[in-house]
Amino acid sequence: MKQHLLFFLLFIFMQQSFGQLVINELDCDSPGYDDREFIELRSETPYFPLDGYIVVLFNGSENGMDSSYFTINLTGFSTDINGIFLIGSNAVSPAPQYFIDGNIIQNGADAVAIYKAEIEDFQEDIPATTKNLIDALAYDTNDPDDEALLQLLGLVQQINEDENGNKDTESIQRNQDGSCSIKTPTPRRSNDGSGVGQIGVDFSVEAEKYGEGKSFEIVFTTDQILEKPINFSINLTNFGFNMTDFTGNLQLTIPAESNTTSTTILLVDDELDEGDEELLIRFDSLPEGFIPLRDRVLVRVVDDDYSISPWGTPLHPTYDLVESTTPNKYYATLNGKSGEALRQAITDLIADPETVRAQTYADVIDILKEADQNPKNNNEVWMLYTEKSRPKLDFQRTSDSFEKWNREHVFPRSRGGFYSIEADEISDGKDIYVATNADSIRHGNTDAHALRVVDSRENSSRNNLNYGEYTGPMGNAGSFYGDVARSAFFIALRYTGLKVVNGFPEAGLSKLGDLQTLLQWHRADAPDDFEMHHNNVVYTWQYNRNPFIDHPELVEYIWGNKKGEVWNADLSIADEKNPEIKIFPNPAQKSVILSGFSGKKRMKMYDLTGKLMLEKSVFSREEITLNLPAGVYFIELKLNDMRIVKKLIIK
Repeated sequence: MKQHLLFFLLFIFMQQSFGQLVINELDCDSPGYDDREFIELRSETPYFPLDGYIVVLFNGSENGMDSSYFTINLTGFSTDINGIFLIGSNAVSPAPQYFIDGNIIQNGADAVAIYKAEIEDFQEDIPATTKNLIDALAYDTNDPDDEALLQLLGLVQQINEDENGNKDTESIQRNQDGSCSIKTPTPRRSNDGSGVGQIGVDFSVEAEKYGEGKSFEIVFTTDQILEKPINFSINLTNFGFNMTDFTGNLQLTIPAESNTTSTTILLVDDELDEGDEELLIRFDSLPEGFIPLRDRVLVRVVDDDYSISPWGTPLHPTYDLVESTTPNKYYATLNGKSGEALRQAITDLIADPETVRAQTYADVIDILKEADQNPKNNNEVWMLYTEKSRPKLDFQRTSDSFEKWNREHVFPRSRGGFYSIEADEISDGKDIYVATNADSIRHGNTDAHALRVVDSRENSSRNNLNYGEYTGPMGNAGSFYGDVARSAFFIALRYTGLKVVNGFPEAGLSKLGDLQTLLQWHRADAPDDFEMHHNNVVYTWQYNRNPFIDHPELVEYIWGNKKGEVWNADLSIADEKNPEIKIFPNPAQKSVILSGFSGKKRMKMYDLTGKLMLEKSVFSREEITLNLPAGVYFIELKLNDMRIVKKLIIK
């Protein structure tokens, strides 16, 4: 008996001594959105602890410079009964033990490596090395060998997943002798079919989203009839979604002689505006010998208690409901200036290094969720070119762009020369920021005055085209024309060297066209309440404003019909001083009525270019016929020694 025990302990010791990790299988390219790619590790012994190990992905492209682009900390995990540890997205089946977003793993020529090291040793852009290296695999999908990467990792071979011409449906698998084969993927199973068999447990729900107050069923199924019953538990909580948001049984049993059970979940309608949320269906525990075939599935919970703002969308705009939050005398330094002096005064104001702040690219997501919020539902954002709304939760975070939204640079990055700032992917809030000035062109990457919410696929369609070349998707109403024009005008004065020019310049010249198109768009689509709201929100983060929204006539003094003339703010600030003069309706169509004065007064009406469009004597409450095109106009009245100017929108 003692001899048998001694032999057993010696066997265990020997197995643990040779319990090194290897990269057992890699699928770097899968069908569709590449969300079924995975990395599989294998240890010589079962339940091998992974504390102190990390997995590092290296980018072998010219821009990647054979350096790290993604690192996974394995501390706290262990391999399973077959010595397998699977890393992948929730689209991989059986479900991984470690989850990453879909399409993280690049197609090559690249490499994946295991190190006995700290995660801090391989932050982004650290060159590949053999120091503390446990195992590595260089791979590609029919690409030339990256000799430099092979040398850095001490490898002699780069494995081609497309060797058989089936890169989407095959993976790289390690054989017992250390060589590799290209075969049908076998995630979470031994490549040669050996090992302890495990029963798979799957689940399904009928829909991807439900409203508050609704119920839905989760059905669980094993891939074979059970001889004995099994008990298991699930969890649904996820960030703000917690146990107060639903009722239902989470402790479940699949009985003997069966392979299925279910639970019904009731979503609580709490009458609180918490925003749309997502519950996360996941297994808390499964008995030994069972593995999840699916795990960590999101289900949308749509909040029916959303708020509505009093102003309209760009497609159905309103005016003068959103008050400008411009500080008193904010534009005073512009008064009395013209030409280059006026341009420089605007730049000095909106790029003031003592005041203006730059945020991170991740912060821009939070900025836009507020600045471009759909006025008709505060749980949605309004998309620029496609002129419709989308849930805030549908921000694109993976390669899957279908019905997602992301951040559009009105002045494309490839044209402006923008690039990332420090910690750009960290959302650290308003109070953590970077100092910036007119020469900090890289901060154009995160300038929310020139970033807007767009449909992800439409963003790709626009690419870096000049406006005029790009006019939006087919059949659009042009509700975004003025918005992009004023954003482009802003950024051209905010950053040194950037220009809005005539024609269609090539990319990479710090130029954006077409100036004449943008001038036309600016004149045709006046700043509305939605745009003013965007301006106000961005101001709370960046401490600068877009002057072409607050004072749209400034565009003419810089690029348009009043270029070179002296500008002053009197035309736009009189409204605040004289609220008794009223215009009805505003916006107007065929006629307008002025009130709030006595006697007969001389009225002049100017367009945005300063051109006199109408002049006549009028009485208070007299209906004035308008035969003018749609646009923004200014009505000037003389009351004694006072000059009063009011803005009028004609639709």
